[in-house]
Amino acid sequence: MGLFERVSRIIRANLNALISSAEDPEKILNQTIQDMAEDHYQMRQAVAQAIAAQKRLERQYEQAQQSVEEWHRRAELALRNNNEALAREALVRKKTFAETAQSLKQQLDEQTRQVEMLKTNMTKLESKIAEAKTKKDMLIARARAAKASQQINQVIGRVDPSSAFAAFERMEEKVNALEAQSAAVAELAADSLEQQFAALEAGGADVDQELRLLKAAIQAQLPAGETKAVQQGQAGAPTGGKVDVDAELEELRREIDQL
Repeated sequence: MGLFERVSRIIRANLNALISSAEDPEKILNQTIQDMAEDHYQMRQAVAQAIAAQKRLERQYEQAQQSVEEWHRRAELALRNNNEALAREALVRKKTFAETAQSLKQQLDEQTRQVEMLKTNMTKLESKIAEAKTKKDMLIARARAAKASQQINQVIGRVDPSSAFAAFERMEEKVNALEAQSAAVAELAADSLEQQFAALEAGGADVDQELRLLKAAIQAQLPAGETKAVQQGQAGAPTGGKVDVDAELEELRREIDQL
């Protein structure tokens, strides 16, 4: 194989590949229908011209036939008038027009066949165009569906299912963690509030309890007369023992306030 032939084959192969990749089915089909419509227009023009030629031949044939009849009538007229020479001349003219008419008849018959053939071909072309239009719409719909399917498959091919589901799982775990943190913060806030009120309530109860214990201890240490005086002092005016207790109570309160 020669170098030139090899290079030529490579160029043709590359050009064919380039053309194949550049071919858009929808555009090619529309262009084909347009070309067929142009062919149909040219075919109609050809048929119209053939019919016009047929009509001209028909008129010429009819005129030749009329001339044949006219010169035959004139030949008869010359013979009736005993003018044989004129009759002979008329018959010569008749023969000339008869030959012309015969030639025109042959041309007319041939032109008629041509017109019929052109009409038949035009009818077939019209049928092909109608069929092509119907098929074009179907093929374009299939081409569009194939392109859409190809695009979807390409998108699906680019998606890694394991990676996608792993991302969803990570996000689900993160959301669960956030929800747990939110619940924990709410629970801690509620516990802190309860603890604060419980501490206040417990603190007041402990002070009152300690106060009662101190009073009971002081009364137990005093003699009976002073105990009675203390009890009376509690009911009436304050006594010296009561003053001491109150002073100690105030001192305890100040210590508690300082805590």
